[in-house]
Amino acid sequence: MKKPLKVFLVVLLVLIIDQGLKIWIKTNFSYGQEVFIFGFEWARLHFVENNGMAFGLSLGGFYGKLALSLFRITAVFVLSYYISLLIKAEAKMGLLFSFSLILAGAIGNIIDSAFYGLIFSESYHGHIATLFSEEGGYAGFLHGRVVDMLYFPLFEGQFPDWFPFWGGNPFLFFRPVFNIADMSITTGVASIILFHRSFFSTKEKKEDTNQSSSLEEPSEAKNENSKVKDENSKEAESQKDISTQEDISKSEHPAP
Repeated sequence: MKKPLKVFLVVLLVLIIDQGLKIWIKTNFSYGQEVFIFGFEWARLHFVENNGMAFGLSLGGFYGKLALSLFRITAVFVLSYYISLLIKAEAKMGLLFSFSLILAGAIGNIIDSAFYGLIFSESYHGHIATLFSEEGGYAGFLHGRVVDMLYFPLFEGQFPDWFPFWGGNPFLFFRPVFNIADMSITTGVASIILFHRSFFSTKEKKEDTNQSSSLEEPSEAKNENSKVKDENSKEAESQKDISTQEDISKSEHPAP
């Protein structure tokens, strides 16, 4: 199987899982509703929406949301182009897989922002949204909200009184609610940092080698020129010596 096809299949698989779970949550959960995953209190499906950054972070306002959506779209095009360059450079499949996860996650959240406001009705407490509602969607193009549902409150406690800033306050780990797209992006980035740093260091070494060779070429040319000049001067000196010897012989043996 060729690498471009593998990249496409990775992206497609992540998008199917991501969008399938989001649509199921959106059409079966009211806002804020949660259930335990396999009965574990520390693993939950908890339906919330955000205006758009990863792990429930938001960039609010009309223009903030628009800017974030446009940034994501630009990032997807840049990332797609970079992956094509990696394929041409015959990068390892592990590195391509990591970038494919990042690309799939970015596309997954773009779909929410671009289309969910158009195809879903509003979700709120006690009310489940409708897909393709007769009343229409809850927002315009690129202004939909990202659906989050994965929640893992692993443990909670209280900061000691001596702890700076938050002393005495309660804390919860892990607080953010996220989705499959967020998880895909995080996994891809972590994989690159942990397992594929050598790719970038090798690339830097190649660039340094090319620069040093380009710097060496002019010096080699100078050396060649100096050699040629030396040879020419030696030739001129030998010619001078020959002509001097001829003049001496002529003076010693004048013609009759």
